[in-house]
Amino acid sequence: MSDLTANPSPTDLEAAAWFMRLSQRSVTTAALYEFAAWRRDDANAKAYADIEATWEATKRLAKDPDIQAATAAALRKRPAKPRLRMAGLFGVGPFAIGATLAVVVLAAATFWIVGLPQTYETRVGEQRLVVLQDGSRVRLNTNSRLIVRFRRDERRVVLARGEAFFEAAHNAARPFVVEADGARVRAIGTKFDVRRDGDAVKVTLVEGRVRVVQANGPSAATLAPNQELTVTPAGITAPRVTDADESAGWTSGRLTFHGMALQDAIAEVNRYAAHKIELSGPQALARQPLSGVFDAGDTSSFVSAVILEFDLQSSADPGGAIRLSPRQPTPGA
Repeated sequence: MSDLTANPSPTDLEAAAWFMRLSQRSVTTAALYEFAAWRRDDANAKAYADIEATWEATKRLAKDPDIQAATAAALRKRPAKPRLRMAGLFGVGPFAIGATLAVVVLAAATFWIVGLPQTYETRVGEQRLVVLQDGSRVRLNTNSRLIVRFRRDERRVVLARGEAFFEAAHNAARPFVVEADGARVRAIGTKFDVRRDGDAVKVTLVEGRVRVVQANGPSAATLAPNQELTVTPAGITAPRVTDADESAGWTSGRLTFHGMALQDAIAEVNRYAAHKIELSGPQALARQPLSGVFDAGDTSSFVSAVILEFDLQSSADPGGAIRLSPRQPTPGA
């Protein structure tokens, strides 16, 4: 079908008019013969099939406020008086006007369907690779949710929850934009990681260049490879140097800690665990540095390593949580 919103072809209008006419409660035999003759032309048959397919796909969404808004906008942009005179087919009058309106309505619905968001999710402990329609690749981390809506002039995705690693396909005419809470990351052909953590959003750049702006504020910054920053309601931090490959190690199933506080390492491991680890003890223990490389989701190996490293003991709570605490001296020892 041609671009209905911009310039519907005569065939499109004729197909829409036939669709409206045949949708009436009463259709004459003469009209059916006339339609059959018109439809024998391959171009006419294709146009009518397109109209039918679009209507079938949109009729369930007829009351959707977004479709109604799109239709209203399309009607405002198009004059009510049709430029095409179909006197040979239906004469000039209600059918001609109706055909134009039908095309506009169907075009608005089609545009909305193309732009309907696609949602991808992962459960706790699950990762998922998604290849988007433009060839961009997105790897979702544990317990994450991504909403994708592409437009003609922009590729926009929303990270509603969790973390995702993006490999944006290069297209200078259609920038790749990631929204996450109060952050907006704009990239053209690059690799970067976006992570939501409470009201903070961390952006780490592996390759290329990204521009990060605060959605409802004046703050903005540009990242170079091996830099990261954090966006909070208070603003954007200055870019800081990081090991981007290490930060994105989760994409290959690795969690790497270099002197990370024990409580923070436990929080990271818990993102992948069905049964959470709880640490009991003094703050001095929680702040102890931990270094090592662990497999994401392998809670038992992490717990075993931490027990040996810090001389801890473990116990299981009735709900399944694993409690770590300082080892108690053996009575009489």
